[in-house]
Parts: sequence; C-alpha cells; structure tokens
Amino acid sequence: MMGLLTMMTAACNDEDGYSIGDIAVDWVTVHVEGDGVYSFVGDTWGTMFPAATSYWGYMPVEGERAFLRFNPLYDNYGGYDVGIKVEDIQPVLTKTIEAVNEDNESQFADHPTYLRNLWIGGGYLNVQFLQKSPANGPHRVSLVHQEGKPLLDEEGYAHLEYRYNSYGDTLNPPLKGMVCFNLNTILAENPKGIILRVNDAEDGKQFIRFNFDEVNKEKVLPSENIENEGSIK
Repeated sequence: MMGLLTMMTAACNDEDGYSIGDIAVDWVTVHVEGDGVYSFVGDTWGTMFPAATSYWGYMPVEGERAFLRFNPLYDNYGGYDVGIKVEDIQPVLTKTIEAVNEDNESQFADHPTYLRNLWIGGGYLNVQFLQKSPANGPHRVSLVHQEGKPLLDEEGYAHLEYRYNSYGDTLNPPLKGMVCFNLNTILAENPKGIILRVNDAEDGKQFIRFNFDEVNKEKVLPSENIENEGSIK
C-alpha cells in the first residue's frame, strides 16, 4: 500500500486560519446542495465547503466520488468542518451494488483483473486497478451480490463479488483505473464486515475479508492520483 498523502505544509499564519498555499488532498463524496451550490464530505477532513475555487466549470453530481486537491482556509466554517479553496477535482467512476443471476451473468463476466489497491472509506469500496487498453468499447467493472441469497451470512458478513468484463480486449499498454462502489445498502444492515470475492490476474480467485471494526480504526488513503481515462463503465 502506498503512503498517505498529507498536507505539504501545515503551519498557520495566525489563529484564524491556514496559510495561502497550504495544499491538502482527500478522497471525497460530492453533495449537491442547490443550483450551482455543492459541498464535499472527505474521508479524512470531514465536511468541506468551497468558499473559493480555482477550478471553474465543475458540474457536481450528487453522490459522486472524487479526488480533491484543495487549500484549507478556515476550520468550523459556516457549519462545515472546514472552508476550502478548490484547486483541482478529479471525478471517479461511482457505482452501486448490482444483483447477478443466471439471466444477466454474461453481462458482468468474471475476467481476471489486475487489482492494485482496495479499501473501504467514506461508505464506499474503493478499487484501484490496471486494465488492458480498450478496443471494442469501455470495459465494465461491477460489484455484485448473488440474487436470491441472504445479504448477510450467519456470522454477519456480507458476501459480494468484484466482476470485470474486458469484452475480449487484450491490447497493451495497460491503463490505470479506479471505481468506487456505494455500500449504503450493505451498511444499512449493520454487518460485521464484507467478504469480497475477486478474480485477480496475478493471485487467482480469492476472498478478501474486511472487518469494519478494523477498517474504522485505520484510514487508508493511497498517494497516487488515479484516473479512469474514459475506459470503463
């Protein structure tokens, strides 16, 4: 796992706020609060309101995940944890959990995928990966639950599967990608954790256990900024 990205400088000029030029980053969830008005909930920084911006023309999407680069300005800003100046926003593909059954199995496929980082943060399963360059159109990444099976097992774990459909593309070079899956339907059941089945191209099919008690004690924020480059859906 890569190291954490932290503020490059953290010193304040005075007791009222941060220094101009202090730069921080966070994985965030976007909230649309009105016509042209939006805010963020950061996995680390909490609620953030863009009191200023250097990133013009941004079209917010409710519930979308993003990698945010910003200058923190003031703590406890108008009811938010911090007021910020937005420096850069890189939206991340954001999806929900889908139901898989015999009729739609082929849509999701189960092709080997090159996983790099997986972590839970902000109520999302966040996945960084590599994929082959698409030739036939966008590839498909999915988080699925077997339809007809109980959401939680007897021990209180939710069983999910990470699926990848390459549509037969095998071209190089590989592209970096990222996707965030909203876990709200799972979290509403107060599970003990998640057992995730993956088909990793390097390590084969395996199960990864996420214990929420452990996840909540550790904030895992990769330091690399990943973009989807329009190659997945």
